[in-house]
Amino acid sequence: GRPYHISALFVVDLFKFRRKGYGDQYRIFYDSLSKDPNSLSNLDQDLPNYAQHVVPIHSLPEEWLWCETWCGNSSKPNAKTIDLCNNPLTKEPKLNQATRVIGSRWSELDARAKMLEEHEQTVDSKIDAKIDAKIDVKIGSKRDEL
Repeated sequence: GRPYHISALFVVDLFKFRRKGYGDQYRIFYDSLSKDPNSLSNLDQDLPNYAQHVVPIHSLPEEWLWCETWCGNSSKPNAKTIDLCNNPLTKEPKLNQATRVIGSRWSELDARAKMLEEHEQTVDSKIDAKIDAKIDVKIGSKRDEL
């Protein structure tokens, strides 16, 4: 029957969601499906699709969540978000895919993240060294008292 909606992005009317008890419905479906190790391998999509006969869902236009595997390249310039979804045919690593699909902007952001991580590690090392020095001083003064 129903179409399989391929998206990890949902817009929810929370008032209606709560009023109709959809959260409880999802919990019931999740509980029954989670007993089978072969189900819910892609939880963010499988659960809403499985439950759509009780909790209605509709796909957003592809510009809201563009994915190279499912969307055409002509719609990419209008994409509001890009999902680096797994392509079962290529099995390309995510970082390689990000560099290829998103381009230089990804490389810039990745380099900045690495720089911030290195800076944080340097700061942490300096703090650890100061704490160790203070501990050594306290231990040394205790020995002197003995």
